Amino acid sequence: MSTERTDTAAWQDSQHVEAHGVGEDLVSPTGAATRLAAYLAAFVLLAITLIPFIEIMGRKLLHRSIVPGASGYAEHLTLWVAFLGGMLASRYGRHLSLSTSAFFKPRWLVFTANVVSVATTVLVCAALAWGTYGHVRNERAFLETLGGGIPRWIASIIMPVGYLGVAAWSWARTPGRFGRLAVLALVAFGVAIWLLGLRGTALVVPGLFALLVGTLLGAPLFAVMGGLAALFFQAQGEPMTAIAIETYGLATMPLLPTLPLFALAGTVLAAGGASHRLLAFFRALFGWAPAGTAVAAVVACAFFTAITGASGVTILALGGLLLPILAGEGYSRRFSIGLLTASGSIGLLFPPSLPVILYGIQSQQPIENLFKAGLIPGLLVVVAVAIYSAMMGKKGGVERTRFDGQKLRDAVWLAKWDLFLPVFVLAALITGVATLVEAAALTALYAIFIETVVHRKISLRRDVIRVLMETAILMGALLFILGSALGLTGYMVGAEIPSRLVAWMLSNVHSQFIFLLFLNLLLLITGMLLDIFSAIIIVLPLILPLGEAFHVNPLHLGIIFLANLELGYLTPPVGLNLFLSSLRFNVPMGKVFTMVIPFVALFILWVLLITYVPFLTTAL
Repeated sequence: MSTERTDTAAWQDSQHVEAHGVGEDLVSPTGAATRLAAYLAAFVLLAITLIPFIEIMGRKLLHRSIVPGASGYAEHLTLWVAFLGGMLASRYGRHLSLSTSAFFKPRWLVFTANVVSVATTVLVCAALAWGTYGHVRNERAFLETLGGGIPRWIASIIMPVGYLGVAAWSWARTPGRFGRLAVLALVAFGVAIWLLGLRGTALVVPGLFALLVGTLLGAPLFAVMGGLAALFFQAQGEPMTAIAIETYGLATMPLLPTLPLFALAGTVLAAGGASHRLLAFFRALFGWAPAGTAVAAVVACAFFTAITGASGVTILALGGLLLPILAGEGYSRRFSIGLLTASGSIGLLFPPSLPVILYGIQSQQPIENLFKAGLIPGLLVVVAVAIYSAMMGKKGGVERTRFDGQKLRDAVWLAKWDLFLPVFVLAALITGVATLVEAAALTALYAIFIETVVHRKISLRRDVIRVLMETAILMGALLFILGSALGLTGYMVGAEIPSRLVAWMLSNVHSQFIFLLFLNLLLLITGMLLDIFSAIIIVLPLILPLGEAFHVNPLHLGIIFLANLELGYLTPPVGLNLFLSSLRFNVPMGKVFTMVIPFVALFILWVLLITYVPFLTTAL
């Protein structure tokens, strides 16, 4: 995957941290409209963080709720974060798209791709804005309210405003006056086709062709999926409000606020230099063992990926630190880059990883049970990569270093707050002090406290708005896809596509063993084409009924799904880790892939093991 920027996953790149604290490439809001959206997004994120905390205090101190309908407010405010973040993501070119732009060389082709992709985005956003405006009017007529009597239509008004903001900022970012005029001409042509009466089923084929071209030329994924939903619904004679109703479903997902809350915690920790503290601890802990530095790199990457929830952050934050350390101890550059590329995603099954939470929300499986199911498989892949690293270190004659108890004590003392974070989250859940949403809020507040008060790496005056805005951009890029996917899923369910797929599979595949093999192949291909968040949103609704039909334990199915997508980070043509390593280490992407081939083989064996030994996921 990529973003609309010329590099890959720029919304993760922007979270990279230098040793002294907050990275310089954390963007600052410039311009009145940008500042308004950024400050409003920051205020909403803080509200989502504080409301669950206030509820905990109310239960413990006053034995009652303080905020009427607190959960409803948290869910609807997450909808606001999604659309405010979506506007900011357009402002800075951070929406996720296919990585095709990397192959465009001639200037005229780059210009054409920009114009077509932006025109596609503007047309789709205009259609979705119209549909969501109709939904707001319906909400206003029904007079339904949130806690405290606030009309629900006020909460949903952000949807048409957000889509129009995305369209406007996408158009404004088109290079050159001629480029912006070309976009307007294409948009006018699309509107004229509609006004002249090309609608219904007659619009499907040309519409699909236009969306395919837009996708290949870099249109954001949310626009592609939203465009497909709009195209199919109008072919059935359904109004655009049908998509809006499905998108509004974001505001009715009880666990959705955990995503921005855990993302906020990860962004704060990344910006505050947690990577340096954790690396020092794991080097002191494992550095004395055979190939100890390589093992420390694996464990540090796994831990950092778990708490930040993003593979890209790990490669960008730790890669530059670890590569010279590994090279200085005698590891080959080829092995070191392969190790760091592979290790960037091996912590994605551990709490509080965002992909696991998103999977739980989408599949309606208990998230705490998914984390339990992923613990043994997650440890297995960490141990396997660590053992392979130790073998390569021994083969290369890498010398062991002496254990230094004082250095370990110093490292523990420096990283104690970071190391305590997973314990803090689990303790809040196990003791019943907090629900999952409340535990996520406590985690975000904990991260803000240790980085602003304890380590003082983040300034409340200078840095907090930038960090909050980065979180909003990340959530906008993610939740815009989720909102569009809900509309597309609504169409597929209405058209009975999942049930037809199940019927076809049952008539052609007659054993669970073959189904699981087919599933692994399908997910491997999915991982080659989509990032883990997009794959969860797009593919999961089709996979869930198949797993149920073939009597696969839902938790086992979840870990198989996530493990395959973890492998997808390392597979071309759009493996995210390959792109990020190519950028971070200045190595061609094809060469990076040759460096990770041994680790890809290891991951394939790991995926097959957990697929056909369900005890590994169901034991806990």
